[in-house]
Amino acid sequence: MKRRLLLVSNSTLHGEGYLQHCQQHIRDFFGEKVTRILFIPYALHDRDAYAKTARQKFQSLGYELDSIHEAPNPVDAVRKAQGIFIGGGNTFRLLKTLYDHNLVSEIKKRVLEDGVPYMGSSAGTNVSTVSICTTNDMPIVCPPTLTAIGLVPFNINPHYLDTDPNSRHMGETREQRIMQYHEEPDTPSVLGLREGSVLLVEGNKATLLGTTNACLFIRGKPATQHEPGADFSFLLTDTN
Repeated sequence: MKRRLLLVSNSTLHGEGYLQHCQQHIRDFFGEKVTRILFIPYALHDRDAYAKTARQKFQSLGYELDSIHEAPNPVDAVRKAQGIFIGGGNTFRLLKTLYDHNLVSEIKKRVLEDGVPYMGSSAGTNVSTVSICTTNDMPIVCPPTLTAIGLVPFNINPHYLDTDPNSRHMGETREQRIMQYHEEPDTPSVLGLREGSVLLVEGNKATLLGTTNACLFIRGKPATQHEPGADFSFLLTDTN
């Protein structure tokens, strides 16, 4: 499989600028063969402002950036893309717009069959997985399905938060919400990516990068903690 993915938990880390915490991973991922990146800003309402922010960052890293919302034909833009980056925001808005423009199958084909590198951040990471069922976002719009692009056979929970033992908040913790998801039959594993975490997928190999641990939830098993450098390749073949 030609699949190459860089799945980032968050665009901005506390005290740092936009994508600053993972900028070396971005350079290593896209390399020198990619010169232009197609940006998909559908997760935010102000697409012009979002594209401006992303363009400035990628130009500082040596890449030109084209925003799909400025293209006359979004499907054609995906078909011509050297690399794809889908940014964060509201996951429901993002997925709905991808379906509205008939882009889900096109992106999947370009990435899995043509080997076009795909980078996602937050919501962009969510839509790369089986479904958006483990997003943290509110359903402000209704996509035709919760099924996502399916570049990997598991789900991700970006911005994963640990339980604060000193908190008086009585609502469900993030761990409890994911466990509730796994109470439903035939639900895939969920990788909780804390802020600062990045998952690199190359073919059938998946490696945790970044500065923070990840929490893995496999249905019917206790959650496990994994440090940067952990090999998650088994998740690419294990759909349980």
